[in-house]
This record gives sequence, C-alpha cells and structure tokens, in this order.
Amino acid sequence: MTDRQDEVKINISTYQWSIRFFSTIRRLLSVNIKMHHDRGQVAEGEIFLFNHFARFETFIPQYLIYQETGVYCRSIAAAEFFTGDDTLSNYLRNVGAVPHNHPRLIPYLAEEILRGHKVVIFPEGGMVKDRRVQDKRGGYSIYSRTALERRKHHTGAAVLSLAVDILKQSILHAFEQDNQPLINHWMDRLELATPQALLAAAERPSTIVPANITFYPMRVSDNLLHSVFELVNRGISRRLSEELLIEGNILLKNTDMDIHLGDILYTRKYWSWWVRPIVRQLAPQLKSLDELLTRQAPPGDFKRRLFSNRLRRNALRLRNDYMKAIYSQVTINLSHLAALIIYQLLEKGQQAIDRDLFHRMLYLAVKATQKLPRINLQRSLRDAASYGELMLGRCAGLDQFFRTAAQLELIEHEGDHYLFMPKLCKEHEFDEIRLENMVEVYANEARPVVGLNELIDDIINRAAATTPKELAAHLFDDERVAYRWDKASFSKPRHQELNSKETATRSAEPFLILPEQPNRLGIVLVHGFLASPSEVKQFADKLGHLGYAVIGPRLKGHGTSPWDLRERGWKEWLASVQRACHIMRQHCEDICLIGFSTGGALSLLQAAEQPDGLAGVVAISAPIKFRNKNMIFVPLVHHANRLVSWLRAYEGIMPFRPNDTEHPDINYTSMPVHALFELRLMVTQLVKRLPDVHCPALIIQGDEDPVVVPESANRVYEKISSKLKRLEFVHSQRHGILNENIDNTQGIIIQYLKALEENLTTPMQQAVLPAIEPPLPI
Repeated sequence: MTDRQDEVKINISTYQWSIRFFSTIRRLLSVNIKMHHDRGQVAEGEIFLFNHFARFETFIPQYLIYQETGVYCRSIAAAEFFTGDDTLSNYLRNVGAVPHNHPRLIPYLAEEILRGHKVVIFPEGGMVKDRRVQDKRGGYSIYSRTALERRKHHTGAAVLSLAVDILKQSILHAFEQDNQPLINHWMDRLELATPQALLAAAERPSTIVPANITFYPMRVSDNLLHSVFELVNRGISRRLSEELLIEGNILLKNTDMDIHLGDILYTRKYWSWWVRPIVRQLAPQLKSLDELLTRQAPPGDFKRRLFSNRLRRNALRLRNDYMKAIYSQVTINLSHLAALIIYQLLEKGQQAIDRDLFHRMLYLAVKATQKLPRINLQRSLRDAASYGELMLGRCAGLDQFFRTAAQLELIEHEGDHYLFMPKLCKEHEFDEIRLENMVEVYANEARPVVGLNELIDDIINRAAATTPKELAAHLFDDERVAYRWDKASFSKPRHQELNSKETATRSAEPFLILPEQPNRLGIVLVHGFLASPSEVKQFADKLGHLGYAVIGPRLKGHGTSPWDLRERGWKEWLASVQRACHIMRQHCEDICLIGFSTGGALSLLQAAEQPDGLAGVVAISAPIKFRNKNMIFVPLVHHANRLVSWLRAYEGIMPFRPNDTEHPDINYTSMPVHALFELRLMVTQLVKRLPDVHCPALIIQGDEDPVVVPESANRVYEKISSKLKRLEFVHSQRHGILNENIDNTQGIIIQYLKALEENLTTPMQQAVLPAIEPPLPI
C-alpha cells in the first residue's frame, strides 16, 4: 500500500538488546530513576505524555513501560535524526521511533495502538530549560526556540487519541452490523489474527496518561562528561556546554529522577453528545483515517465539516487538560519550596531575611505541603530525618541549595541574614538560565502545582507568629512521619522473609499525651531494646490520668523491622530521646526522664548532658552488665559479619540471632548482631558519663533479673553525682518489671514523681525525696 510505504516494524531483537544495554548503563550511573503510579496507568495507558528537560530522558519512559508490561512503545523524534540511511536513523526506526514529519503520522500511530503498542510523546516539542510553563493569569505556554516566542503545546497527542477513538468506534460499529468485509479489512490492515483480537483492541478505552519528570537536585558544577567533551572538542558552543554541564551532573552525581504518572484521561469523554451520532454515521465508510483527518472536507459534505470542526475543538480542550495535568504532577522538593519563598519575598519588596526566620518558613512550608491533597513529594520531604532539623539550619538539601545559589551569585549569607542579589530578578537567555539562575528554574517548575503558591504566601505571613507549642506539634508529627517512612523502607520484598517471622502486633507509633490542664512536670518515657513505645503505653496512660503530659519516643530502628535496627547506631537512639525532650519542653517547664532497660541507659546518658529544664531521671533495669555471657563475643561476631559482607553478596555469617522475648507482641523476635554491638558501645559510653549526672535520680532494679545483672543498679547509683538519689530493688524473676508492674514498680515511680514535683517549688537546701529502703546487697 502506498500510504504505508514509510512504515517500519519494531525490530524485536534490537529493542530487547537496547533494554538490556540500558539496564546495564543504569546500574553504572548515579541517577536514581523511579516511576510512581498507583491507579493502573501503565497497563491501561495508550498514549504517554512527558515534559522535556534533558536529552537523555527521551529514552527512559519506553524502557520503564516495557519493564512493567512487556509492551513495545512507539515514540516521536525530530526528523533531523532520520535524514539519510545511516546507522542512527536505522537504529531509531528499529526501536520504534517515528519522525515527527512522517507523512501519515497520526493514522500510522493510531493503527499501531490498535496493534497493541503504546506511544510516548513529548508534546512540548523541545527542551523547556527555564521550566516556565505558566503565565501570571494561570495559562499554560512554553518558549519555542524555532518560533522564538511562547506558544501552547502541539495538539498532535490530542488528535491522535481522538483518532484512535474514532477508529475503535468504526470497528465496533462493524461488529454491531456484522459487516464482515470491514472486519476482515481491519484485521488485515492491523495484522490481527482473529476477530476476537480485533474486537478486544476496539473495546479498550482510548486513553492518555499525562506524566511529569522531575530531577533533584540540579547542579551547575563541572563534571567528567563535560570535561572530557571539552578536551576532545575544543571551543564547543555555549548551548552544548550548558547541556553537558546540567545533564552530566544529573547522570553522574546522585540525582533523583522522579516520574509521576497522572490520572488517566479517557478520550471518549471529550466527544460532545451530539457529535457521537455523526461519528457513528461516518464509521461504516471508514477504511483509513487518512482521508477523515484531512483538513479540507469535500464540498457539500456538511457532516464532515462539522466533524472536522469539533475534532479541532475537542483536541484543544483535551490538550489544555493534559497540559495542566502534566505540570501539576511535579515532584516537589526542598529547593522548590525555598525558591518560591524567595520569589514571594522579593515580590513583597524584601531584599533580605533573617536566617532563622527563613529556616522556620521553610520548615513550616514542608509540614504544610505534606498535607496538600494529591501532591507529589520528593522522598526527602517524606523522610523526617532529611528535613527535621531545618529550623536549626542543619539539612543537606538546604546546604546544597545555598551552595548553588552562592556559586551563581544569587544569594549571600551575611551574619544572621540571607541577602537576595539583583541577579535573581534579571532576565536570562533561554539557553543560559540553568547556568545563571537555577533558583528561578526551581520556582518556575513548582508554580503550576495547585495550592502551592497560596500555601507559601500564608506561611510567609504567619511564620514569625508561630508559637512554640505549634512548632512542637509539627515536630511530634515528624516522629510519626519517620515511623511510617522507616516501616515502609524496610517492608520491601527482600525484607519479607525475616519480617514474616516477627510476632509484634501492638502499635509501635510514638505517642504524646497532653491533659487539658497538665502538671508542671512533663514525662519523657523511653522504651527498651528491641521493643517499641507500646511497651510503656499502659503506664503512660496511667500517668496521663494523673495529669502528667507524657511523650513516648520510638528509638530509631525499633518497631518497624529487624532490618531497620540493623542499620542504626546507639547515637541515633539517643537522638530520638533528645528530640522527645525538646518537644516536651514546649509543653512543660520541667521534665523527668523515665526509661526502661536500654531506655533507662539512654535516659541517664541524656541526663549527663545536663539539659535545661531537667528535673529528674528514673532508670529502670538499666544495663551495665548482662546475664548472657555470650555478650563478650558480640564485637567479634560483629566484625566477622562486616568482613564477610564486604567479601560476599550475602549478609554475613550471623546477621541476626533469635530473641527469646518475654513480650512477643511487642519485641522483635530476631535480634541484629550489629544492634547488640551498638548496645555494648552505648553501655561503655554510659559508664564514662555517669559522673556527669547531677539531677535527682531514682534507680529501680529487679533483684533476680534474668537479663541485667542486678549489680548494675548499684554501680549506677554509686557513680552518678546526684545529691538527691535513691535506689530501689523490687522482687522479680522477670526483666519487664515496668510493663508488668511487678512489685508495684509503677507505684514507686508515681510516688517519686509527686515528691519531685513538690520539690520543684521547694528551695534546694530543703528538698527531700521520700524515704526508700537502702540498697540491697548483691
């Protein structure tokens, strides 16, 4: 057929070889590619639309779609790549690329979709380096290098999807009318073996999936790719140099490439109800889309003219919807929020801002953004460990942002202020902006996200007036965010074999109990090794009923998966306690640390820091010595595990050991050897720091504890420097004396807290603690 002479079938061998090659290259590169979707978009989508920022990204969607579905993709490429019969043009044709000036581009791709292929299109028609896609009135347009002006997206993708739907309706009408010649025609043309295959293809909904590709972070420093190319090709153009700098950094310097697929757009919804009968009338005559899609209808053919008019109008409406959908799928990151804050401050006439206030604004923006509906957040905004110390100015993402801004002479740090340089508001050439003002690129990229600009404006207006208790509420929410993130991170397939053996059923979330009229003394209640906040929750509820505000932190690595704990160190456990103390200090003037077992040791370590507002510490069953003599071999096994994991791909010689726990509904039943090693390190540090504990202290220990040698309590009592200290032994053959309230352990603590609270209003020289029996001999 003459209208099909330029068609080239996908070369299966070349396509699969390319997939294998890309898989290998992907492992060698530093770009972390992740495609996000959860509503069946990959399976159901026919036409996939992506924004365009870098050259190499045009090869990636087809690879990801094939990985998930095994379906081959067609894509549209610039005609300049197909000139002549050279190796590149042949390769592109073999892997499904079609030149944008193909004589029957729309009919050809429509037929390919019916054959079961998917189509990948970059409707911007070129790289949008400035990411400026929205005007001040909210309309969508992009800069075209060829037209040298701003324009809307091409409507080709919309016309294609509408054409596919027309073709499907024609085939379905043929089946309804039992029009066997037309059925045979389309079976032959589409190379489908059976009528059932043709019917199934026609019954599939015609769909478009709008998607957005976002890179983070974006860097402008030199890289190996750029240096090598400049060495080989002296005097390269500024445009090519810019692209090598930006794209080389994306590929070679640990960059996240997030691809978010938006909601499916169903094409048939874009046909007006009164147009559908016209389409059905034209369907029986349809043996090719070519004639139907020509711009000029035959003279006197009113239906064709009406149809052509509505096709164009519907294509524009569909185009506008997918433009909005593409740009609303941006994956928001910290640099987006920082850039939007800066430009809104500039619009308000501010040329500088207090450093701490900016950090607070940025933190509040993160927390508010987390609550926006249907927003895509980059992983660092979903992991509290990445942004949680923003108000202290400690954040790797923030450091990266300001390094780039300083390098480009956009922002200066002077004393306690950030100064915004005039260059931030200067116009830059299209091929220069990524090298001259990456802050504006970030701001442009984020502006189309629904609700984000209004959110930033609100944050700027109220940040300075945010109260300490409001900030504390956000910080506690971060503790819950961290729990959900950690749990998800260690629930992947490779973790499931071990996770499936775990028996803990109690909620491991951190908790915060705030009575309406809390006592002056707030409680930080810390759980033990291998457990979770649920271990102390019942006691916390009792304290809450007595008027105490109580926070139960989750020690990092606990309550999620033994794999998580295997990655953590004791300093991270201590940091969990420190964050809890900071949160509680916003609610109560004074705090008391209460910790069980390892939580007791961590409470003593925190007390040794002598933080402001610390009224006292209670350490229950704090370990100095362990009953299990095998603990002395833990360092040896730990280092052997590290050696084996370096030499082999599998996980050491003994990465986990069984844990015979008293409370299987709370504790891990698999214990990481690395965590035991960290426990030993923590105890060693505790022994050194005990003399630094000066606050009032209560030490409680079971006299026949099967885990901790009871003499540990005597050593703690003797070494701490507290003037007001008591040691209480309770009779127990079990370790969990707090959880089980053995021998009234909880009552002893409550009695102590009441006396401690009374002493807060008593001059120190008159302060006394309730009489408790002297230490028992061990």
